[in-house]
Parts: sequence; C-alpha cells; structure tokens
Amino acid sequence: MQFADPRTDFIFRKIFGNEQTKEVLISFLNAVLGLEEEHAIATVTILDPYQAPKISSLKRSFLDVKCRDQRGVEFVVEMQVAYTEGFSKRIQYNAYKAYVGQIPSGVDYPQLNQVIAISILDFTMFKEFEHYLSCHELRETITNNCYLDDIRHYLIELPKFTLAETAIETPIEKWCFFLKHAGELQTIPEKLKTEPYLKAFEVANRANMTREEWEVYDATMVAIQDERGRLTGAVKLAVAEARAAARMEGRIEGRMEGEQRGQRKLLEALLQKGFDQSTIANMTGLSQEEVASLLSATNH
Repeated sequence: MQFADPRTDFIFRKIFGNEQTKEVLISFLNAVLGLEEEHAIATVTILDPYQAPKISSLKRSFLDVKCRDQRGVEFVVEMQVAYTEGFSKRIQYNAYKAYVGQIPSGVDYPQLNQVIAISILDFTMFKEFEHYLSCHELRETITNNCYLDDIRHYLIELPKFTLAETAIETPIEKWCFFLKHAGELQTIPEKLKTEPYLKAFEVANRANMTREEWEVYDATMVAIQDERGRLTGAVKLAVAEARAAARMEGRIEGRMEGEQRGQRKLLEALLQKGFDQSTIANMTGLSQEEVASLLSATNH
C-alpha cells in the first residue's frame, strides 16, 4: 500500500474535515486537548466540510478545518506546511476572527463561545523548549492564573516529534506519528491498527483516491518540491554570501574569528526563519555539532 502525505494540501482536509469521518477529527481533538471519558468531545459540526479540490487552491500555504463541538466551543485546526513571515500574528488573527465572527453585529457578547486554535507545524517554531505539543493562553502575571480564557492556542511542532513506531502509546503520539510518517509507510503500523487510525489510513490510501484527487495531489507534491528547491537555492546563496563576508571580515579581525562570526549570523537568520538545527546542518553543510557549538557561542 501507498499512502498520501496527510501534511499536504487537500489530503489534510479530506482526512480531518470530512463529514463521513468525523470520528477521526473528534479523536484528534481529544488527543490534543487530553480529554477523556465524560470530558471528551462527543460530537462536532464541521463548519466548512471537505470538497473536491481545485488546482488553483495550491497557492495556499496553509490548510484549515473549522468545527464546533456539543458545548459550542469552536475549533480551528490548521496544517502549516512551510514557515512564512508573520505566521504567529496570522494564527492569532485567525483565532480572533473566528471568535468575533460567531455573532452578528448588535448581538450580546455573552453568546460568544471559546475558540481553540490548533496549529500543526512542519517546522520548528520555538527553539526555547523541546516538547512538541505546547499550549498558549493569557495569564495574569502575578497569580499566573488564567482569567481570560476564550482564546487558546495549541501548537504541534512535528520536527520535534521523534518517537519510533515501537515507542508510541498515547493517542497524541499516535496521531503525530501518523501525520509525520504516513506518507512514507508501506504498511499500517501494528499500534495504529485500531479505529479511528485505520479510518485515517483508509482515506489516505492512494488506491482510494479519485482521478481528480490524484492529479491535484501530484501537482501539490510538485509544487512543494519546487518551493523546497527555491528555498534551498536561496539558502545556498545566503551561505555563499555569508562566507564571502566572513572572509572579508576575517582579513581585518583574523580569518578564523571573522568566518565564525559570519557563520553565526547566518545560523541566527535561519533560526529566525523557523528552521531547526538538523535542517540548518543539511542546508549549510555543517555538522549538527558545529551548528550547536556556533549557536551556543552566540548565546554567551
């Protein structure tokens, strides 16, 4: 068997935004929020159900699914396939837009329900900590208590998820493994041979895709590879320019010290773009140890 990558284009929405597979979305939401038994989400209403894709939609760099549970809580689930400038501001804007969009002008504010934004990232967003699932909410600075809790953000940074197939146990671990690795699997892992994971694999199975879906998926993969190639080319150019600048600086300050300073500036810029140290090492030709050492020197 071959499975379509759930991180790409319409496949994400086909799996998690499909009226016929609501149990998949419900399971994922409960896994992210850590809800069980009487606290678990039981039903959802998908506000923008999956529809057959169009080629023109490939210009989008992010994909989202919107739904509402039985309590009225609204969820915005987003798959971000590449880092873009202003990303953190955009996810906050989208969450608040969903919040105020719940009621028409003139309706009382008490009718507003909580909005939970879940962003699945195919890049590293926060270098300050190692955990792959993080929750962000407003807290009062002295008591550290949350009193304004109508907007909450959960972020999953897939590059930080490194568990092997044999090590996954919890629902959130199983969903992260599926999201990160489904596109490269030939068989369904033993620990995912239960519902609703089997349903997710069934939707992602390339043999079950229509001709139109296959054509759009293929075009999506080409577009992603083109974008990665463009990015890699830009990084290589930046590396060359940085090294040239370092050599020039080194003539004045000492060749080794100047080159290291130039490399550190480049690594800092790549970190700001959202790349993790492993990716930076591949891009620059440095070892991961060299990258870590240079960045460590920057922080001292």
